[in-house]
Amino acid sequence: MTADQLDHQSGGGFTPGTKLFRFTVLIFASLLTFGSYFAYDIIGAVAPSLIEDLGAARGTVGTMYTMYSIAAILSVFIGGVLIDRLGTRRASMIFSVLVLAGALIVALSRSIPVLFVGRFIFGAGSEPLVVAQSSILARWFKGKELALSFGIALTVSRLGTLFSFNTGELITSHFGGYRYALIAAVLFCIISLLANIAYVFFDRRGERALQLKDSDTEEKIVLRDVRHFKPSFWFVTMLCVTFYSAIFPFTALSTDFFADKWGIARVAETSGGFLVQVFGSFLHMGSTAGGITSIIIFASMIAAPFAGHLVDRFGKRATLMIFGSLIMIPSHLVMGITTLYPILPMITLGIAFVLVPAAMWPSIPMVVSKERVGTAFGLMTMIQNIGLGLFPFLNGRLRDVTQSYTASMIMFAGLGAAGLIFALLLKRADRKAGSILEHP
Repeated sequence: MTADQLDHQSGGGFTPGTKLFRFTVLIFASLLTFGSYFAYDIIGAVAPSLIEDLGAARGTVGTMYTMYSIAAILSVFIGGVLIDRLGTRRASMIFSVLVLAGALIVALSRSIPVLFVGRFIFGAGSEPLVVAQSSILARWFKGKELALSFGIALTVSRLGTLFSFNTGELITSHFGGYRYALIAAVLFCIISLLANIAYVFFDRRGERALQLKDSDTEEKIVLRDVRHFKPSFWFVTMLCVTFYSAIFPFTALSTDFFADKWGIARVAETSGGFLVQVFGSFLHMGSTAGGITSIIIFASMIAAPFAGHLVDRFGKRATLMIFGSLIMIPSHLVMGITTLYPILPMITLGIAFVLVPAAMWPSIPMVVSKERVGTAFGLMTMIQNIGLGLFPFLNGRLRDVTQSYTASMIMFAGLGAAGLIFALLLKRADRKAGSILEHP
């Protein structure tokens, strides 16, 4: 049953067929991943304090992200199957519990190996929880407001990242240790679990009243489909892995990078109570290491919906992927080999982070057949996580070996150059196919 049919069956008030009921489900579904986004990035947000207090190498911090990505790669194969077999309610609860358990182990760990285990468990729940969230939105909004629902859910999720980078070191400073920031991550994961419980309640009520059926999982790999993919798909996929590997592994240690190279403050100089200081940290986003890191996410939250609309209206997807990959290269090089204050290159990275995903993800249904879209998304996500597992580790190791982040930034610029090559190859392949990606 689609959202249009739900509205036709509405009897008014707060009943399962009304828009109010549907958007109440959206609120709780959007909160499912708020905690996991916060917990994912809190390691990078408090990296300077964590390195000092644990006496850990930067490579150790990178490995925490690597453990997450290893679990994410494995979960691609089982997450979609669990959702299809158990339904979104049961599967999402399993994933939410894994997220909370992993975050709790990380917060309580007294040794680095246990911390790695916690991040692995956390990753095993976090990535399939995003897939479950997509299935929930398709279940309730298919046929009406689907794009809007995905946009709202992504914005709420990225608020978790924004809060993480802008409050992580503040929590550490205010309460006296990085572990309090990890405990905050646990609390946010509890909020997300409670939101999941609320979703289950409303979904069960809606299912009984409206005979809702689960939508097929859109990120599920069917291996026999892979041999049918054309070069355009592989060019988009390789651009995906190089692009995201130049963004998220960079932000994993960028807070430490900004504090290390420029001496940028970890916490904004504001007075007042804790909540006042939290508000002040957002107002002074450009003057703290974590705040500058969050510029990329802030830009995507504000501009991504508009970018998606422009791509739908004007096309030029391959061209935008070329431009976004191109501007990444000087952004990383300027931060790596000059002493220019990093706000301007971070804004440029933010622009790239808006343009490339807005053009890249909608391109997949245009370069593969309809019945293979799920495999395409699942495979692309899996390969993406290979890069997200490898490059945080390399970033940390390069910093430990060279005692600076210059080599790391050259590596990220090189990933931007590789992405540019794949984007150019994609445009050439698309031109031969009739410039499908360039059309509105």
